[in-house]
Amino acid sequence: MLSEHYTITPDEMTEILSRLEPHLPPYLTKLGPGPFGGLVFEFAPFTGREAEPVRPSTRYDDRLHYVAEDEDEAEHLLREKAARVLDRCFEQAQEDWRDARYVADLRTVAENAPALWTAYTTEVKALETAYEYLRTPEATAEWPSAVSRLIDAQGRAAAAATAFDERAEAIADAHDRHVYADLGHIEALKRAGFADAADWHVTSASCYGRSHYSDWETHTPVAEQTRRLIQQQDNHLAKVRRLSRSN
Repeated sequence: MLSEHYTITPDEMTEILSRLEPHLPPYLTKLGPGPFGGLVFEFAPFTGREAEPVRPSTRYDDRLHYVAEDEDEAEHLLREKAARVLDRCFEQAQEDWRDARYVADLRTVAENAPALWTAYTTEVKALETAYEYLRTPEATAEWPSAVSRLIDAQGRAAAAATAFDERAEAIADAHDRHVYADLGHIEALKRAGFADAADWHVTSASCYGRSHYSDWETHTPVAEQTRRLIQQQDNHLAKVRRLSRSN
C-alpha cells in the first residue's frame, strides 16, 4: 500500500503527467510541487454552476490500470503514485467547486438582504427613539399622540423584522445545504458580494418558522427579538398607566 507521504522524483512526475494527460480536467491550470513535498493544483475559477468534478476511471487505460506489485514492483509503484496524483487533483477540484457552488447559491438567495437589513435597523432605531421620547417631559403634553406614534413604530419594526427573517431563513438554509464547503458563513457571503454580511443577524435554519421560543433562547430571529422588545415596552407602559391611575 502506498504511504500517505510519498516522494515523486522529477523524472517520475514527467512520466506520470504524460500518462495522466488524457484524464486531467480541462480547467486545471497548474500542477506542480508544493510546500512540505506536496503538490499544488490550480484551476480556472469555478462559477459553481458547472457539474461537480468527478474523477475519471483509469481502469481501462493500458498505462494506468492496476499492476500487481509482485508482477512489476517499479511499475506498480509508479501507477499507484499516478493514481494518488489524480485522486488529489479531483479532490482539490471538488473542494474548490463546493466553495464556488456555495457562493453562487448565496448570491441568489441573499438577493435584497442588504436593503432588508437596512430597513430593519432603521425601523428599530425609530422605535427606540419613539419609546425614549415617552420618557421626556415634552411627551406629557401630547401623550396620546406620542403613544400612537410608538404603536405605529412598533408595527413598522415588526414588519421589517419579518421581511428580513424571510431572507435570513433562505440564507440559513443555504448554509445548511453547503455544510461540507470549506468556507465559513461570513466569508462565503462576502465572496458572494455582501461585504456587510457580518452585521446581519442570521441564526440557524431550525430557529425559523417556529411559533414559540423559550425565554432562555437568546439567538432567536430578529422578528422574535423585536416581539420581545415590543412586549417589554408594552409592559412598561401598562405599569406606568396603572401606577399613574393609583396616584
